[in-house]
Amino acid sequence: MERHQINLYLAAIVAGGLFGWLVPTAAEPLEAAINPVLGLLLFATFLGIPFAKIGQALRDGRFMATVMVLNFLIVPAIVFGLSRFVAYDQALLVGVMMVLLTPCIDYVIVFSGLAGGSSDRLLAAAPLLMLAQMLLLPLYLLIFIGSDLVSAIEPEPFIEALVVLIIIPLVAAALTQWWANGARAAQHLMSLMQSLMVPLMMLTLATVIGSQIVGAGQEIASLLAVIPIYIGFLIIMVPVGILTARVARLDAGSTTAVVFSGATRNSLVVLPLALALPEPLSLVALVVVTQTLVELLGMVAYVKALPRLIQKPG
Repeated sequence: MERHQINLYLAAIVAGGLFGWLVPTAAEPLEAAINPVLGLLLFATFLGIPFAKIGQALRDGRFMATVMVLNFLIVPAIVFGLSRFVAYDQALLVGVMMVLLTPCIDYVIVFSGLAGGSSDRLLAAAPLLMLAQMLLLPLYLLIFIGSDLVSAIEPEPFIEALVVLIIIPLVAAALTQWWANGARAAQHLMSLMQSLMVPLMMLTLATVIGSQIVGAGQEIASLLAVIPIYIGFLIIMVPVGILTARVARLDAGSTTAVVFSGATRNSLVVLPLALALPEPLSLVALVVVTQTLVELLGMVAYVKALPRLIQKPG
């Protein structure tokens, strides 16, 4: 199922979109289902993060430094430049910033592996990437968007979404991994959740798209403005990622992993935060979802093109 997950995700998006469009009254119950489904998906996602391998990631210093510099120094500069095209609209600006400033820590590992990348290194780097983006995203938003807009965001729903949908599943996943060291039941739970990753992702995509498709149709003119930004980001990150990896003198597999890490974004982890924003910024959630659609298509191109662009020695 993992090898066909891109096609499965696209099928889920189409199914959810058709259902939501043909049955517009389903939007409200589908939106109410987003948080429970998303919570399960994030718990399953975080279970795949090897918290015990943080020390191993730190020892792989050259790869880790390359990934961190790319994602948290180079990418923010690129995102700031691209975001100027939608700086006239606060919701579009916040949405683009939120999603493009957060590196993916889940399906990037699978996509990288399909293209011959060093998935094990990305897996070991996942805990630090997750921690760094949680700490740095508020700082980037403050610097790039300004204190006036950030202070206008009501903190209570935002904090609630952060705690309920990110921190609690993250802590629960870490505790489950610790419990699995000596308990067969925890090992079975981890195995079950990992096997449900693709179905949960499909269910989440279908639920989100189904709940938002009518709203997206009403805001199509605004959303079309961010699509070229997302496409441009995917294109730019190929040479930037390759060059960054070459400066660090990484091998072909690690270079592929670096490019994927720089290009894929954490849209579904950011989504609950976007949904918690106040009414004037309600479009942010649709901006985030749009990035997911563009990125999934981009990953198809990446998996086919990167092995040809990044040649192995000999």
